[in-house]
Amino acid sequence: MQTRWNALVSPLMPDATRRDTMYEQLVASYDGPGRHYHNLRHVQTLLNTVDEYAGMVEDRPVVELAVWFHDAVYNYLSSENEARSAELARHFLTYSTLGPERQARVVYLIECTARHAAVHAPAPDLDFFLDADLRVLGAEPAAYAEYARQIRQEYRLVPAVLYRRGRRKVLEQLLAGPALYRTPAFQSRFEAAARRNLRAELDGL
Repeated sequence: MQTRWNALVSPLMPDATRRDTMYEQLVASYDGPGRHYHNLRHVQTLLNTVDEYAGMVEDRPVVELAVWFHDAVYNYLSSENEARSAELARHFLTYSTLGPERQARVVYLIECTARHAAVHAPAPDLDFFLDADLRVLGAEPAAYAEYARQIRQEYRLVPAVLYRRGRRKVLEQLLAGPALYRTPAFQSRFEAAARRNLRAELDGL
């Protein structure tokens, strides 16, 4: 992972100490206690998705930076995780050679993950990034079940009755929308499977 980070950041960040320190901070955050799903494996999966769908990506450095930072701050009790993760990225990138407009796009991509289903102002790579972040919904049933188990583990301190109520609301909101995915490629490959997975989890609650 550090090799991948260095390949991305070294051309943008002349200060090796600053980029190494940020890598260590990100790893410590993603490897923190209670990180059962929102961890480095999730970051790696998203980076692999960027590789797999490279032809859909307009600005790869911007997308990969958003991948690295988008869940850097994660507290299941907080509604400000995305905003704080975006602010961490913003601060780091002020020391980079990335232009202000591209820095702003990194921040915007991260902020939009707070509400995947919302209507967002269009931006390059936004639809792809949001779809990639939700790719797991369309996974094979066993992989989806493992994802659902990991999410429950992250909320392990929440009593079962409260968790079921909250999780049911999330699943119902996702299923109520006209489409889970925004890009034709992800819709055709993952939409049907994702809806089956969500309904199966909902039925189990």
